[in-house]
Amino acid sequence: MFKKILIANRGEIALRIMNTCHEMGIGTVAVYSDADRKALHVLKAGQSVYLGSSEPSESYLNMDKIIAAAKESGAEAIHPGYGFLAENPEFAERCETEGIIFIGPPSSVIRDLGNKTIARQIMIKNGVPVIPGMTCPETDSKIMADEAYKLGYPVLIKAAAGGGGKGMRLVETPGDLKEACTSAANEAGRAFGNASIYLEKYIACPRHIEFQIMADSFGNTVHLLERECSIQRRHQKIIEETPSPVMTPELRERMGNAALMAARASGYVNAGTVEFLLDKEGRFYFLEVNTRLQVEHPITEMITGLDLVRLQLQIASGAPLPFTQKDISGRGHAIECRIYAEDPEQGFFPSPGKIEFMKEPSGPGIRNDCGIYSGFNVPVEYDPILSKLIVYAASREDAIERMLRALREYVISGVKTPIAFLIDILGSVAFSQGQTYTDFINTHFPSWKPERPDIDIACIAFIIDEIAGRKKVQRTGPAANDYPTPWESLGGWRM
Repeated sequence: MFKKILIANRGEIALRIMNTCHEMGIGTVAVYSDADRKALHVLKAGQSVYLGSSEPSESYLNMDKIIAAAKESGAEAIHPGYGFLAENPEFAERCETEGIIFIGPPSSVIRDLGNKTIARQIMIKNGVPVIPGMTCPETDSKIMADEAYKLGYPVLIKAAAGGGGKGMRLVETPGDLKEACTSAANEAGRAFGNASIYLEKYIACPRHIEFQIMADSFGNTVHLLERECSIQRRHQKIIEETPSPVMTPELRERMGNAALMAARASGYVNAGTVEFLLDKEGRFYFLEVNTRLQVEHPITEMITGLDLVRLQLQIASGAPLPFTQKDISGRGHAIECRIYAEDPEQGFFPSPGKIEFMKEPSGPGIRNDCGIYSGFNVPVEYDPILSKLIVYAASREDAIERMLRALREYVISGVKTPIAFLIDILGSVAFSQGQTYTDFINTHFPSWKPERPDIDIACIAFIIDEIAGRKKVQRTGPAANDYPTPWESLGGWRM
């Protein structure tokens, strides 16, 4: 096992990885930028190495600096977390060349599966069902128009070199195709340095279901059951749960076997996720493979009792998987809510700034993977995720109630968060009934605004108080010269 690893990431995922390393007696090295000098992952690590300015290209995306930091600190391996360089085949290859263990799949696998059209070719060749569409990227708008006609509208334009909604466009009529192709290619080029795009048939209102896979270097591959990730905004997940409310034992077996076929066909090693779309007729289609640890991995940990980071480290150090597929079973129900610094009233626009105060929820079955603290400044330069709130309970109904309680207890002031929005989603009839499709937010919360039942009364009370003047409280006794307490200075109030 490793004696020391460098974590090439920041925030809550860096802390999550450190927790397991510390349990295993492995030394940790953090890296940080100017924006993260006082970040929790820096304070918690055994060592820390400064990378540079807050600009990602000068810090968390700078391969030379991260490799140098690993060598300088004596780290034997690098865990990339997710985001930044986690799915960059050049970085994994650099680690291989420099004699540093990359905790993830081989660079060749990342390269093949990172290119969506190559991944589709691999899956088709090996009998994994894929969404009808192109298997090669294209730039000629006439060829794209011919393919769209064959598939039938609506079609989806997608970036060949990346995901996360970048370079994705829904096209419903032939007249919109050319402009959408240009726009998608430009966005893909900016996001991934590769403007290649391709077409897929658009699957209306599917469920987004993924299977966690683990594979070692000895040819052993297992899946760790499914996660449903259909509640999304701008093609980004915000609520995940396991098991899926639509899953049956028969469907789980078929989809799980397809996930294993995908992993074996690509020569996969370490942790990954095979993602599918499931239509309303029960047909499922391969979407992509995420060649890294997923943001939503904690819910799998909750129902299986496994530590996925520990498994990653064991596999990367050369150990075989300690179990087989028949040993895997799930128990209970788990839900994760992503807590971002963003404003759901303003199209989920990022809301960086200072965390004036925070109070985490607590109680049985509640886990909060958190990267912030009171007084921390959320930087504008990086993904605005603050924490992942996870709950576990015996049933889905109980898990929903537990998550609602946890969200109501969660206090973060100073920046906008979607906590109130998440409460409304989980409290909705559609969610409780498991009607969770990828169009859920657009269908049920298209123009969401929080309820503010007392805001008008509060405004009137404030105006009256300012006009009338507040009656000063007369205080006597030994505490008369102290600062007034909130009970004395608030005036009329109610809980």
